[in-house]
Amino acid sequence: MSVSTERNVKRQPFKGDHVGSFLRPERLKQARAKQERGEITEQELRKIEDEEIIKLVEKQKEAGLKAVTDGDFRRSWWHFDFLEGLDGVEGFEAERGLKFDGVETKARGIKVTGKVGFTDHDMIEHFRFLKKNAGDAVAKLTIPSPNMLLFRAEREEGIYESDEALVDDLIAAYQGFIQKIYEEGCRYLQLDDTSWTTFFSEEGRTSIEEKGKNPEEVAELCARAINEAIANRPADMLITMHICRGNFRSTFMTSGSYEALSETIFGGLDVDGLFLEFDDERSGGFEPLRHVRRPDLSIVLGLITSKFGDLEDPERVKARILEASDYVAMDQLCLSPQCGFASTEEGNEITEQQQWGKVRHVVNIADEVWNEG
Repeated sequence: MSVSTERNVKRQPFKGDHVGSFLRPERLKQARAKQERGEITEQELRKIEDEEIIKLVEKQKEAGLKAVTDGDFRRSWWHFDFLEGLDGVEGFEAERGLKFDGVETKARGIKVTGKVGFTDHDMIEHFRFLKKNAGDAVAKLTIPSPNMLLFRAEREEGIYESDEALVDDLIAAYQGFIQKIYEEGCRYLQLDDTSWTTFFSEEGRTSIEEKGKNPEEVAELCARAINEAIANRPADMLITMHICRGNFRSTFMTSGSYEALSETIFGGLDVDGLFLEFDDERSGGFEPLRHVRRPDLSIVLGLITSKFGDLEDPERVKARILEASDYVAMDQLCLSPQCGFASTEEGNEITEQQQWGKVRHVVNIADEVWNEG
């Protein structure tokens, strides 16, 4: 990567950007099913993954994206696959899946079975392959935030006496991973996080209280986990966060405005940029953005939905970007879909053609708004 490209990456996300995951091609789905049935080897599956990721990278570049991902093509879940790769964390077959609006995921869970740490991780090799094949595009890696282990993992007794003790080890594990992935050439890392949306509604806060915890104290712990995990990142490494309300088969998990936690999110996190959902009324208005006080914090407006195929009215999207600029300077704003297209391997209920139409829609509108074409 050239010095000029690194400077561009560090400055902010690209004006027309994306969250990271893409619909799995049918060939890849079939290969994974065959591997699970023992009909092909892991090496044969890996070869197909490699070939499909190379195709995906080219499609992203053809659509006008300047940052490319591997689409999560080697993952089943956006979060469990990464978290299971940490020391002291194991996956297991849960009794039931995660509940979304009218639908439930397949059963899966993670459990803390020992002290959490980082020794090595499969996704380091995954990123190495992506970077090798990214060409002149920026290779972007997406991983779950440390808060997702805090919120999603069961814990065996006798390992951690408190959330704070677990977070201390989580911070150290993430610091180790971030340093290693930087050494592999990663300059654009995104943390994906659904935990923040628990605080956006009374129902979510009540769920925290029912566990005997104080929502304000938990939010403070979550902010510390993020800030300390990324505190040692090198100066030329961009770290953003995507805050999501759930994305499974075009449904959602939670609703609520950012207002309830706006001062913490917009004024208390040390990330370089925030990818935010603003695609429908469930996300509320732009008013919480008034708490953005840093001129170097990029706000990526998720105004294009990844859940449905119809293209948004471009003039309406431009008008909403202008509305957001009442709270945040226009040069700090960017545009993206509100989430990825396949947070799990099942994917959203849209076609690949519609998916790429959405991506081009983002890029075209961004080029027109910020004159980057």
